[in-house]
Amino acid sequence: MRTIILSLLLGCLLVSCSKEEEYTEVDKPLDFQVPSNFPPPAQDISYNMPTEKGFELGRKLFYDGRLSADNTISCSFCHEQGYAFTHHGHDFSHGIYDQVGTRNAPAVQNMAFQSEYFYDGASNSIEMLSIVPIHNPKEMDETLQGIAEKLMQDTEYVKLFGLAFEDKQVSSGNILKALGQFMTVMVSANSRYDKHVRNEPGGDFTSQEEQGMVLFQLKCAVCHKTDLFTDSAFRNNGLPPNPNLNDLGREIVTGFATDRYKFKVPSLRNVELTAPYMHDGRFGSLQSVLNFYANGVADSETLDDELRHEDVLGIPLTQEEKDALIAFLKTLTDEEYINNPLFYYQT
Repeated sequence: MRTIILSLLLGCLLVSCSKEEEYTEVDKPLDFQVPSNFPPPAQDISYNMPTEKGFELGRKLFYDGRLSADNTISCSFCHEQGYAFTHHGHDFSHGIYDQVGTRNAPAVQNMAFQSEYFYDGASNSIEMLSIVPIHNPKEMDETLQGIAEKLMQDTEYVKLFGLAFEDKQVSSGNILKALGQFMTVMVSANSRYDKHVRNEPGGDFTSQEEQGMVLFQLKCAVCHKTDLFTDSAFRNNGLPPNPNLNDLGREIVTGFATDRYKFKVPSLRNVELTAPYMHDGRFGSLQSVLNFYANGVADSETLDDELRHEDVLGIPLTQEEKDALIAFLKTLTDEEYINNPLFYYQT
């Protein structure tokens, strides 16, 4: 039984429908339902409830390079669907004018269930988070007003904004709302793990995967908790600072030294697809990540208490345990999500 029901009329949302049909249909709300194994959304989606046209508009914006100053960098440039909307193979995100940023692009999935966004928590609103990459001079280097002025010249956009919002305006606020609606609908909850815990067909585990799940609950689930696989907290996981960056993490936002080198705990959903790992993309494999937690954790004043075990730092793991954990983590891959045509826009 499916746990996410989006009452989308596929003929209208997929690219095969005609432009005339797109603009004559009355906008309708989407039936957003929380997966049975998920906690409640952390965002109040009633404030900006997704509709068919709002979702369609947000999707179109997500793939449009006009959101950047030189019209070349779209949201999708750094968030590729086939890799759970991450920037596959790049340690740091690339942006406008061939510039390179300072952090790895996080996955875009289950955004409505998150209370804070970005590795440092620079935003806590699903509607407002898009401002951060748009304004960043190394990412998109644009303004919302600048984007709105460009889109006003596009008759297709003018019609879509008119159908999606009561005020019918191509405005900064409506741009953010449309992107928020698109991200609200981007729910990943149909991996083999999900089918396993919901006792659905296709959820069978091997003995190694079962072992990995038990180990995960014992050694990892304090931080990667619930079926979102994150507690959304900011923690110092003992990663030695990159001397070329000295990224202070959460301290950049709060100004508190007690937040130094603390970064948001990422969700592990689709983690098989989202290499490289950590906020600076320094690890290219899950094996390397587990090797770090077993032997590479560095002590500091803000190191998370969960990584202090008497005289041992980190998470002691044998190679057999690492293999089992990796096997379990691969069950979190959601093929339906990364191949869902509703999240793809063909220009």
